[in-house]
Amino acid sequence: MNANAAAPSPYRPPIAILGVPFDNVTTADTLRLIGEMIATRKPHYLVTANVDFVVQAQSDLELRRILHDAHLVVADGMPLVWASRWLGNPLLERVTGSGMTPLLLAEAERRGWRVFLLGGTERSVAQAAAATQQRHPGLELVGAYSPPFKPLLEMDHNDILQRLREARPDILLVAFGCPKQEKWLNMHYRDAGVPVGIGVGATIDFLAGTVRRAPVWMQRSGLEWVFRLAQEPKRLFRRYFTDLWVFGRALLRQLREMRSRRRPTTARNGMASRPLADTADLALRLPGQFDALAVREHEGTWTELQRHPGNLLIECDAVEFVDSTAFGLLIRLQKECRTRNRQLALVAPSPAMQRGLELMKLTGFLAQAPDLPAALALVAERNREQNVVRSLLLGAPGEIVHWTGEITADRTPEIRRVTEPLLTPPNAEVTLDLSAVRFIDSSGIGLLVGLRKQAGRTGARLNFSNPSTAVRDVARLLRMETYLFGNRS
Repeated sequence: MNANAAAPSPYRPPIAILGVPFDNVTTADTLRLIGEMIATRKPHYLVTANVDFVVQAQSDLELRRILHDAHLVVADGMPLVWASRWLGNPLLERVTGSGMTPLLLAEAERRGWRVFLLGGTERSVAQAAAATQQRHPGLELVGAYSPPFKPLLEMDHNDILQRLREARPDILLVAFGCPKQEKWLNMHYRDAGVPVGIGVGATIDFLAGTVRRAPVWMQRSGLEWVFRLAQEPKRLFRRYFTDLWVFGRALLRQLREMRSRRRPTTARNGMASRPLADTADLALRLPGQFDALAVREHEGTWTELQRHPGNLLIECDAVEFVDSTAFGLLIRLQKECRTRNRQLALVAPSPAMQRGLELMKLTGFLAQAPDLPAALALVAERNREQNVVRSLLLGAPGEIVHWTGEITADRTPEIRRVTEPLLTPPNAEVTLDLSAVRFIDSSGIGLLVGLRKQAGRTGARLNFSNPSTAVRDVARLLRMETYLFGNRS
């Protein structure tokens, strides 16, 4: 990506650890990529994910999706680096938020980037700002704000966004803790317009000096968690024990199923793509062994697929073995397709592919079809769902309104504009059928909460009908399931 580089960097595909894709980058790579993101002036968000993120993502559908869609996910923890080595695609190094942030602030001072600190306590963020300004007197620190502590959906988001728009930072460091900071960024990074948003957890406390980091030798040896546990045993003991148990057991299953294994050379043959008649879609046949070696051998194929204007149908019936690198690639291809309003579908997944999808908790994230005609019909239907508003049945009062597909932050403003007027007429009666909603994020749940409150103000009757499991799961984690849908019958 650097035009002045002496030689192109070797291709380093991502690796999926328990279904979370990690980009294989160094701290220096990360700083360079941040600079490139700032140069585009387009909004991005980065995640520095540790073992606790991965564990939470096993049961938090929304967090898993956020990690899939992030513009960069780095491994903030030596256990993840060790796991990548065992799985056959070694991450070059861990990239910690607390270790990278001081380097990023120094680079921001040198290059004139504007920085905003968001989160922590009033005391810690003020101390962090003062200490940062003292270390970097030339840094444009354009804001340091600790919003009142409230649940995610009760925060004054408009106030925070107004502060950011006035400050116009290039870098936003958010310290709400996981998963709140990641969900907040996912909800608002587009509207905030900040080129780079990063969830940094306890880093503001480290900058403020209110929490000490472990000695360097403990950081390098992967023992920083021991130091932190000694500092806050009551708060961290249960979390660390749970993380160790869940992560350890799940990783052993992944190692048993996906650890690199030798196969005949013929098992790697058969990678081929072909255009489909009368469409812009492309079919790609995977080889028998779809692993890190196959991914690296076909680097040019993935680059071409990212630029292809049509939908991508991946034929998986011949796959006998698939590893963690291959799933990391598939997750990233899915993200690229969504970014360009295209669809990706797996065609006739083999038993090996099915086992991997279940192990990685990807069955609900990667669309599947039994054959090519069914896959074409599926992607056509998904494309029709791109505009959720068109699926609304805007009939007489009391008629059912259907939401379909995915209700996400980039789509909620349009859905709100169409749905809110239905609750305005006197004696309005509206039922929102949510049975066809495959995924919803915090913005979507926030929209449902807002509609419920609007109905209370206008006297309208609003019912939420048949919420899908995905909708209930996200609402439950936000503690809104009972408020929106009542108790389960």
